[in-house]
Amino acid sequence: MAVVEVINTAGEKVSEVELTDAIYNVPIKPSVLHDVVKMQLANRRSATASVKHRGDVVGSTRKLFRQKGTGRARRGNIKSPLLKGGGVVFGPDNRKYAYNLPKKVKRLALKMALSSKLQENSIRVINRMELDEIKTKKFVGIINHLGLSRTLILIDEDNINLQLSAKNVQDIKIMKAEGLNVYDLLKYDDLVMMEGTVKQIEGRLLP
Repeated sequence: MAVVEVINTAGEKVSEVELTDAIYNVPIKPSVLHDVVKMQLANRRSATASVKHRGDVVGSTRKLFRQKGTGRARRGNIKSPLLKGGGVVFGPDNRKYAYNLPKKVKRLALKMALSSKLQENSIRVINRMELDEIKTKKFVGIINHLGLSRTLILIDEDNINLQLSAKNVQDIKIMKAEGLNVYDLLKYDDLVMMEGTVKQIEGRLLP
């Protein structure tokens, strides 16, 4: 069982916390991580692309000109896909890209992503990160002092001052523990966890 230091916003050690091997020491399979990230990105697609097919176009069904004798190509009505303003052949039509994977696979991938962060020494546990007011400059000062750049910060409860102070800071994302997902874990270089989120993650991922 891994033991990680719990620090404060000044970077000073205040205590230690144990990270269970059942979550943070799982063999990593890139194929499983790939499948879950692919699913997440597919589920985020809006799927709003749509065209008018021949039956959706408003227009007369009258034959434009007689079949023979004009020297022109045989032509049906004005809705033909060959004419300007006609229907579209084989175009997109509100296709849904979303699909799902088994819960066990998604839970396993989340454990693998957390394990990879621990192996890379990219996990930091902070006892608390409180701000007296909404102040981006103060928040950036804390981040710079801790030597963080592309960072995902997990909080155990709503912290309005912190969340709004970090809202416009590039490459920093603050998220409640229940929203933790594989894509965001792999997207950011560092993971900062409030001390209370450790138990929340264990409650979510342990049987």
